[in-house]
Amino acid sequence: MLKMILVFFSAIILSCGSTEKQTQSATTSETTTTTETSETVDPQKMIAEGYTLGTIIYSEKEGDCPYTIQMPGDKMEFFYLHPINLEKVYKKDGLKVWVKFTGLRRMNRCDRATPAEINDIKIGG
Repeated sequence: MLKMILVFFSAIILSCGSTEKQTQSATTSETTTTTETSETVDPQKMIAEGYTLGTIIYSEKEGDCPYTIQMPGDKMEFFYLHPINLEKVYKKDGLKVWVKFTGLRRMNRCDRATPAEINDIKIGG
């Protein structure tokens, strides 16, 4: 429950901000190219559309899920998602992805990750 509240507040915090800061970021931010469609990804547009930038993490440790997505949290901390429907193309350690997800109310299969269903995912970052 605490993790879900953290995810909710993180999304709110990421979507808030002054227009001056957003304008400045939009003019100085670099765009990245996705490998799947070779279109340009604008970070401000992705955030406005409800995506969050995360990093695919691979682990062989006992009790960890093989693939998780490291998501930004409060105060420079991270939380981890265990995507139940992560496609093979995204199973690359260190890959930056833009993701929309829904937290699932089911028992955790991993020690540190919260189960989540990926609604949409794009390579970028």
